[in-house]
Amino acid sequence: MVAIRILIVEDEPKMASLLKRGLERDAYAVDVVTNGADAIWAAREWPYDCVILDVGIPPPDGFSVARELREEGNWVPILLLTVRDSVEYRVRGLDAGADDYLTKPFAFDELHARVRALLRRKPAPRPGVLQCGDLQLDRAAHSVSRGDFPIELSPREFALLEFLLTHKGEVVTRTEIMDHVWDFEFDGTSNVIDVYIRYLRAKIDRPFGIESIETVRGVGYRLNDADSNGTPS
Repeated sequence: MVAIRILIVEDEPKMASLLKRGLERDAYAVDVVTNGADAIWAAREWPYDCVILDVGIPPPDGFSVARELREEGNWVPILLLTVRDSVEYRVRGLDAGADDYLTKPFAFDELHARVRALLRRKPAPRPGVLQCGDLQLDRAAHSVSRGDFPIELSPREFALLEFLLTHKGEVVTRTEIMDHVWDFEFDGTSNVIDVYIRYLRAKIDRPFGIESIETVRGVGYRLNDADSNGTPS
């Protein structure tokens, strides 16, 4: 049996030690580095199955490490750790190439669950530009357009659209949307997801006379290819 190898990039000794011991109890092979330069070197030298990457490490920081690895064509799953919990910060991490995001302090059961979820995925490129029909989202430029017309979105709307585009043609549940777009503290009892879906429709669909976001009753939503039949109002 081939051991699963994980790289921890964490400059706080206590946290690094806790992560290492906890993951080793799950029979993972674990390496630890404490700065961005060593993280890039290690990821180049070894075929890791997952990288747990703290954002606030000595330079280059976690965002820069993730971005450099992706630019080199290294698509190892990356879980970002940070003390900041905001949509803007999460979007920045995902734009840099991270696959998931966890805010400190966290429960180790949740970290282990997220690591297991990442390990189930096959490493795959995360394209800088996502498209659905003539709808386009540019992660690096943080811009959205339909055809030649730019669309202004709030950070939350951008994150929601990015998630829908990543799963284009698939039904995504409200729980999946909450897990990937909303803060972990969100309890899911309000209709905030439905409200933001309406916001998105009002910006990316209605002015163009099309309907690309489909409601799947009792389940969630699906983003479908759709061609524009008109010009913005």
